[in-house]
Amino acid sequence: MRLSGTVVAAYGRQYRIELADGTTLLCVPRGKKSELVCGDQVSVLRTSPDQGVISSLELRRSLLYRSDHFKQKLIAANVTQVIIVVATEPAFSDELITRCIVAAESQEIKVLIVLNKCDLLEKVALATTTLTPFQALGYLVLPLCARNDGASLLPYLAGHTSLLIGQSGMGKSTLTNTLVPDACAPTREISQALNAGKQTTTHASLYRPGASSALIDSPGLTEFGLQHLSVAEISQAFVELRPLLGQCRFRDCRHDREPDCSILAAVRHGDIDPRRYAAYRALCAEIG
Repeated sequence: MRLSGTVVAAYGRQYRIELADGTTLLCVPRGKKSELVCGDQVSVLRTSPDQGVISSLELRRSLLYRSDHFKQKLIAANVTQVIIVVATEPAFSDELITRCIVAAESQEIKVLIVLNKCDLLEKVALATTTLTPFQALGYLVLPLCARNDGASLLPYLAGHTSLLIGQSGMGKSTLTNTLVPDACAPTREISQALNAGKQTTTHASLYRPGASSALIDSPGLTEFGLQHLSVAEISQAFVELRPLLGQCRFRDCRHDREPDCSILAAVRHGDIDPRRYAAYRALCAEIG
C-alpha cells in the first residue's frame, strides 16, 4: 500500500520518513540518484514493519539551497519561515545573514532573526547594533537565551514549517532541545581560542514542537553561495531596493556608477544603509 509521508532526516541515501500517524520508516529511493531533503513530501511503499521504498516526490512549495560555481547543496523543502540564529557570542557575520535573507526572499519565505545568549549582558549592545539595519527593514529580531527562555519562540512557530539556520556555535541545537525536549540534538561549547562555533549537527532533522508546527535544525554554515540566482532575483530579494527598481535613467542600470540611478541616489540620501548596498553590489559582482 502506498503511504504519504514527510522526510524528517536524511542519512546519505537513506531517509527517515514520518507517516501521518506519527510513526517513521527508514526508506531508500528508487533509482541511483536522489536529492531529497527535510520537509519533502513523498509517497512510500512499505517493505517491512519499519522500512520502505520512496516511490515519488510531491511538488515542492519552496526549496532552499546554496550553490557555488561547481555544485549546489539542498537545505530544506516546503519551508514557510527561515529563522536565522545569531548570538552575542561567538561573533556572527552580517554578510551571512544577508545571504540567508536573500535566499529566503527569493522563495517568498518569511524571515525571523533570533539573537541568542542574551544572558551575556555585556555583549548584547554590540550584537543589537549589528542587527539594527535588518530591524530597520522590518525583520523581527527576537532576543532570548535558549537555555532559559527559548520557549518564547514557540508562538512564532505556530502554523509554520521553520528552518533554523546560521553559523556553528550560535545555539540552534540548544534551542531545538529547549523547544523539543526529546530531540536530543547534539551540542558543544564554542572554541574560546578561535571565537568560533564547533559544528555538531551533521545532518538536518525535522521535529514537531507543536501540533501545528514543524522545526528543522540544520548544520552550521560558514558560507552561503547564491550562484543559482540572477542579478534581477538578487535585486528583488533586497526589500529596500524593490520600490526603486525600474526608476533609473537607464533600463539596464547596474546601480553602480550610472548617472540618475535611483538606488545610488537613495544611498547618498541615507535611505539605504551603505553596508546593505555594499553587500548587494558584492553579490552582483560574485555572480557576474
